[in-house]
Amino acid sequence: MFRPKIPTMPTPTGLVSAPAVFRPTTVEPVQTPPAPVAQRPTVQITPGTALAVIGAGTAVVLVVGTILVSMLLATAVTAASVAVCAVVVRSLIASSAKRR
Repeated sequence: MFRPKIPTMPTPTGLVSAPAVFRPTTVEPVQTPPAPVAQRPTVQITPGTALAVIGAGTAVVLVVGTILVSMLLATAVTAASVAVCAVVVRSLIASSAKRR
């Protein structure tokens, strides 16, 4: 009951042809001239350049961090003000219901 039933391989019917024979062919490599090498100047990083790159990276990180923190703070202030407004509106509705 728990054993899988494996299907039997069907036998081919009709006309069966012999397999094709492939003969390998030789490929001769094409001689291409080497690509010319461009003479580029070597980039040298001086200590002043390294300090400038580090300073620019630090400035970018600080600016992006400040923007993200200010957006988070704006969201928190907005959520707090909405919560205060909800409490005030709920209080006004409850007090008007008691007066009736």
